Amino acid sequence: MYIDIVPNRNSPPAILLRESYREGKRVLKRTLANLSQWPAEIVEGLRILLRGGTAVERFEDSFEIERSLPHGHVAAVLGTLCKLKLDTLIAPEPSEERDRVVAMIVARILDPRSKLATARGLDEETSTSTLAEILKVQETDAQALYTAMDWLGERQAEIEKKLAKRHLEEGALVLYDVSSTYFEGKCCPLGQLGHSRDEKKDKLQIVFGLLCNRAGCPVAVEVFDGNTADPKTLGAQIEKLRHRFKLSRVVLVGDRGMITEARIRDEIKPIEGLDWITALRAPAIRPLVEAGKIQLSFFDQRDLAEIQSPDYPGERLIVCKNPLMATRRAKKRQALLEATERELNKIVAATERPRRPLKGEAPIGLRVGKVLHRFKMAKHFRLDIREAGFSYARDEMKIAEEAALDGIYVVRTSVQKAVLDTEEAVRAYKDLGHVEEAFRSYKTVDLKVRPIYHYLVDRVRAHVFLCMLAYYVEWHMRQALAPLLFDDDDKATAEAQRGSPVVPAKPSPSAQDKARTLRTEDGFPVHSFQTLIADLATIAKNRIRPKLPGANGFDQITRPTPLQRKAFDLLGVKL
Repeated sequence: MYIDIVPNRNSPPAILLRESYREGKRVLKRTLANLSQWPAEIVEGLRILLRGGTAVERFEDSFEIERSLPHGHVAAVLGTLCKLKLDTLIAPEPSEERDRVVAMIVARILDPRSKLATARGLDEETSTSTLAEILKVQETDAQALYTAMDWLGERQAEIEKKLAKRHLEEGALVLYDVSSTYFEGKCCPLGQLGHSRDEKKDKLQIVFGLLCNRAGCPVAVEVFDGNTADPKTLGAQIEKLRHRFKLSRVVLVGDRGMITEARIRDEIKPIEGLDWITALRAPAIRPLVEAGKIQLSFFDQRDLAEIQSPDYPGERLIVCKNPLMATRRAKKRQALLEATERELNKIVAATERPRRPLKGEAPIGLRVGKVLHRFKMAKHFRLDIREAGFSYARDEMKIAEEAALDGIYVVRTSVQKAVLDTEEAVRAYKDLGHVEEAFRSYKTVDLKVRPIYHYLVDRVRAHVFLCMLAYYVEWHMRQALAPLLFDDDDKATAEAQRGSPVVPAKPSPSAQDKARTLRTEDGFPVHSFQTLIADLATIAKNRIRPKLPGANGFDQITRPTPLQRKAFDLLGVKL
């Protein structure tokens, strides 16, 4: 900053507080405040301070900071959203509803809270950042946000269509998986008791399915009743890809619990141009072993082999063996067997105690059933439940049969080898991990979609969609900021050193260096996404006013640190 005196013809010169900045190769300047009404001694004191000198009076005795609002994290997230043109994708023309939706998307990344708390953070009197000021939504309450959510929900189909046009093309691989999240309350018709991935068996929940491109960028999300089985959601996604997104050729990638034999037969095979990649469930692998289609000698030289079977005409089966997975599975099975035996021994002791022994086939069977259900080990034990006693033994033959398949999985696909070779087909299936990463951010780490407090069906759907749009912005930010994050910023090298797609992925050398030294190549501290956002939030917008009657105040942004400047450079947005 510097003080500039500008001649003003016959009037006294204008005394301006200015700041220089660079835009590309051009050096420009902007006026921060008009100091023409200040006494000359105050102006001269400020000039000395700006040059690094010391004024006679202390600076803080002449100025006061009226308010400071965190700004850097807002500039980073909102700048990325606008750079992606997500605001115009939501609606081409500005409106109060669009601005409030954009505010909710940004707020979801910065500080995910209830709509009431979000409205409090936007209100001019209680604002917690510069977000509302930039978007001019200072007069916002919870009801206004609910109205904006309703407006967004009505536009979901059109927005997803635009995202699909941007990120999907003919013949694209599309990743699909589902998760669930729970409610607080019992009023929403979508809320049903079902398989709870959040281990909240006593709460109603919804199921939602996420469509991503192969890189993991989210494209669409759909909400289902909480008791909907995973395979039952597949038909709606096929309809969406074919008719709403107008894709005549697509490869759908889903896990073995999603793309089942019944789904393939009834919903996928009848559609021309629709291919799939999935995996066989364990019960379907054993017949291939018994028929000699899978032999352990396959893995003497390589960790994967492509086979064919008359049970799967026109399809490719790729058998993979992961030694690390086999070791982990063996250890886990042994631990579960031992834990089951400890609990079963307690039941045996209860039937043999001298006082009030446990008797009766029904009471004994009930306790045994609880133990077996808890550890999922019923298939590995032979039980003898009697009226006055109980005994058990391991079924060593069944244990050995299962152990023989440890680490073995079979990728099943209809995609021709000329389109996707053996290794690429396996890689495509393992890319489903990108959707799992999305769910982790969606539900726990960043966006905290749960628990849901909305009761209206359309509001619940809009809430889940809003979180997807927030993850869309975060996903792009993570890609750009990877050099500053613990995220691997050299995945090509990591994949090249991996060799086989069956081998567990390892971080690239640069990512390992970051994890070991906690420093980037440029010497900056390594951040998680959350801590980097918190770091950027220390850049504040300060409202400064001279302690002079009638003096105008001016805004001053905190000077960014080298790390913060690097973050904005990587994002390609202005502070």
